[in-house]
Amino acid sequence: MEHRIPRFTLDGVRDAEVTVHPFSTEDELGLQLTRFRRHGEPGPDAQDDVVLLVHGLTSSSDMFIMPEHTNLVGFLHDNGYGDVWALDFRMSNRFPYNVETRRHTLDDIAHYDFPAALRELRRHVGARRIHVVAHCLGSVSFHMSLFSGAVDGIASLVANSVGLTPRVHPWARVKLTFGPALLEYGTGLPYLDPRFADAPPLTRRKLLAQAVSLLHPECREPACHMQSFMWGSGRPAMYRHRNLRPETHVHERLADLNGACDLHYYRHVRKMVAAGHAVKFDPADRRHAALPDDYLVNIADVDTPILYLTGDHNDVFTDSNIVCHRLLSKAAPGRHELRILPGYGHIDTLIGRNAHQDVFPHILDFVKRH
Repeated sequence: MEHRIPRFTLDGVRDAEVTVHPFSTEDELGLQLTRFRRHGEPGPDAQDDVVLLVHGLTSSSDMFIMPEHTNLVGFLHDNGYGDVWALDFRMSNRFPYNVETRRHTLDDIAHYDFPAALRELRRHVGARRIHVVAHCLGSVSFHMSLFSGAVDGIASLVANSVGLTPRVHPWARVKLTFGPALLEYGTGLPYLDPRFADAPPLTRRKLLAQAVSLLHPECREPACHMQSFMWGSGRPAMYRHRNLRPETHVHERLADLNGACDLHYYRHVRKMVAAGHAVKFDPADRRHAALPDDYLVNIADVDTPILYLTGDHNDVFTDSNIVCHRLLSKAAPGRHELRILPGYGHIDTLIGRNAHQDVFPHILDFVKRH
């Protein structure tokens, strides 16, 4: 099958030295960090700081190195931050974990993935300042790790779309409530994949994709329809069509950027939405006894400044970051900031054609000031 842009391509960072750093978690998963380093003198504000990029569920480090437009890694390099790292943790579509029946939760990520990643990162960069830019459930789980004390020493955090207070549209609540059980036990599907339209005729995967496409006349890309089914509520749900380059909004490219999704994560999101904020999935799970049952318990104690980004058309996590910023600002006045991005949705803030003009400067300004 033809790929207009090769899968897992590094063409978006041709002027950087790229090195891969695999590591393992305490629960025995193999993950990796990728370092994109442009040699030379750091910018006057960078002072040789390090930036770590964290993807969301179904995506990967590829969302930060897209060759079809100015990507975040290249933008940071061009503005003096020459040492940028991208993490592929257990949610990454570069690994098989999302299509296995492991039943991971966000607690697993907070407890195992981020501490292991930062240990490996600090092994290479030492005591240099580390700034984190995190997206979607990567942002939620990083918040959980940070606010539980599993990680510390973060100079700044930029959180896209959602933080500690996941909120969704009513239709998305319905999908969260009934979807995992109906799909797992009704159809026998343990995961969802934007590529289901490519399945053989009359298979459950193909029939589901066809049914979903019938409800999404806004475009002709089945992967776009499936992603709207998988996340949020909208036509489309994850972005505004006009914000994507044509070569991004094609079936294979969309499925490469946002791949298969383990259904069990939805159950944890559902519990958080019902609670109104991040909570532990199973308080009786002894593996995570060191994590709090309620991740808001120590919100005033974390001194990492956070920039909350959200599009004003966020049809996945609605006003989650507005609510989170308001909540944390009451606990720690003046520490955190909020930017509402006109004309943007959930993920186009990072993969959009003009994100380098409309969004990335806000990230750069925040990192420079911390």
